[in-house]
Amino acid sequence: MNLSTEQRHTIDGLYRSLDADDAGTAVSVIVKTRGETCDIDCLYCYEKRKEAPGGARVSADQTRRLADIFKGRKLAVELHGGEPLTAGREHIGEILAELAGLPQVVRVSLQTNGVLLDADWLDMFDTLCPDLRIGISLDGDAQGNAWRVGYDGKPVYPRVAAALSLLAERGRSVGVIAAVTPAVLGRAEEVLDHLAGFGSVKAISFVPCFDSTIRRSTALPSRRKSASRLLQQAAVNEADGPAWAIHPDEYAQFVLAATAHWITAGHFARIKLEPAVSTIRRLRGLTTGFCHFSDLKCDHVFTLYPDGRLGSCDELPWPQARLTQLESTADENEVVSAQQDSLLLDQGKALMDKCTTCDYRTTCGGGCIATRWRQDPAADHDAYCDYRMRMIDGVAALLAQPGHPAGAWCQSVRWHPRTPNSMRNVNAFLTSWDAPDLARGEVRLHTSEHGNINTVGLAGVHEADDLTPAHPMWQAAIEPGVWPLVDTVTRAWGLVTYDSCQAHQYTGTNLAPTELRIGLLARDRQEYARAAAALCRAATLANALMPAGIEVNVSRSELTCESTGTTTPVLDLSLDPGPGQGWDGYFARLHEAAAVLAVALDAERPTGGTTCACPLPVPVPTEVAEEVLR
Repeated sequence: MNLSTEQRHTIDGLYRSLDADDAGTAVSVIVKTRGETCDIDCLYCYEKRKEAPGGARVSADQTRRLADIFKGRKLAVELHGGEPLTAGREHIGEILAELAGLPQVVRVSLQTNGVLLDADWLDMFDTLCPDLRIGISLDGDAQGNAWRVGYDGKPVYPRVAAALSLLAERGRSVGVIAAVTPAVLGRAEEVLDHLAGFGSVKAISFVPCFDSTIRRSTALPSRRKSASRLLQQAAVNEADGPAWAIHPDEYAQFVLAATAHWITAGHFARIKLEPAVSTIRRLRGLTTGFCHFSDLKCDHVFTLYPDGRLGSCDELPWPQARLTQLESTADENEVVSAQQDSLLLDQGKALMDKCTTCDYRTTCGGGCIATRWRQDPAADHDAYCDYRMRMIDGVAALLAQPGHPAGAWCQSVRWHPRTPNSMRNVNAFLTSWDAPDLARGEVRLHTSEHGNINTVGLAGVHEADDLTPAHPMWQAAIEPGVWPLVDTVTRAWGLVTYDSCQAHQYTGTNLAPTELRIGLLARDRQEYARAAAALCRAATLANALMPAGIEVNVSRSELTCESTGTTTPVLDLSLDPGPGQGWDGYFARLHEAAAVLAVALDAERPTGGTTCACPLPVPVPTEVAEEVLR
């Protein structure tokens, strides 16, 4: 790592520091029950690449000590590994019994490869911890699990599949963590269907193998190498990294294909899919417990090893992530102090500095700091951010037009929420737009160099409802600089506009300049999909002819109905200053740019289907291929 910052970084809304005086939030503790000890030898295992004690076990007394340190704060405890079940039933039973007696423990989960899971284990779980959440590590179908092998080099998939079937027989619901490697790329639908075919699976989390910086195989304590380590050695190339690694863009494409199929195949009714669900929640302005999308990141995630090392998230580099020693830590204040003294955590926060000015920050949540650490040696931070933005754009498209998944592959129409963005009554406005004989109320138009305001004529400023083409004041209410574009999208394209602005420099005021824009409100999802594709085609054509320093952008956003509180997907078309360009040059060339955009819009129509100007992925997901063929 080549970062060197001595400063404390506080990134509001993206990274919340642990506060010992504010016990309102829970912390997550990953208990490495056996350190890196495991009964199988997955080639990509990150735990075995660390300096971790082998053979030892976390004790029930150590779990009780956790509760003493974080006294008064809720704890979510996850028994992890290596493989936790290698500790034996009696030992795991002692830990579960201890956790069951601690009222501050609000959730207990177990992450296992499932190889040892049998009826006796499930009987014990039912007795000691009936609410135990079980996670199974399985990378999809047999082909996808190519990197998950025993020490003999043979696949473990059949035994894990048998465990999932047993769990279904016992009425147990489980979540599956599936690593995305080249073995599943291009097969998202097939892999998702396979996992959904297990009746016990109620949640699936696809996690990426961003391991391109790995340059050597895992060290061994002895000279003798198992068959699995020989396979790993053959898979690691000193020049290109390991064969199981993928690029962030490949992961984004996989997630979008999986999410599209999750929707169209109806899997969403039974299975929670990550990172799709957390992306959707953030797009809707809701919170999520997934730390990649939350501000409860590394300061609220801890890892305990059998030798008493207590540190931050297990995916951060160790031993640098170590904070303190369990047995010598008096209370949470000492943990907070260790966090404040941690150069690793400071540098991790520093990696998020660019997030503070990013348009996607409220949706993305900054992502995973540990993953950013892994990207740093590869100088590939932009690729990580690009995948996050690509994923958000694609999921936003699927939400807006779920019946037309091809929109998820459009790279021109980006997610860019406008705040505030509301209308008094969206449904009433749409009804009025398509009812030319409806009685129109009197409107008084106030115009100025800073914009137009439509009022109802009462004392003070009482804004009138948005006007429609049937109103006699329609054209007069539209600013002249944007009128030709509004006329094209309403008359020739047949679309509904909910907002427009000809751009204002606001000279002599404290207001920031605004760009030329038009807001489009679709009547239904089908029209939305056609309009988004047509806008992409028009923007692609126009951008090739734009004057220097100005670009055409098409954005997805949501319009809030003030009467009902509901939101409706909308599209925004705008002319913006290009990267590094100032407003003076923008306004000097705006008239020319608007003319170019008008020609491009006139050359397109939203009746041309839902295929946009962007290239489709290869291979094309089935639902997308079917849509294009239609």
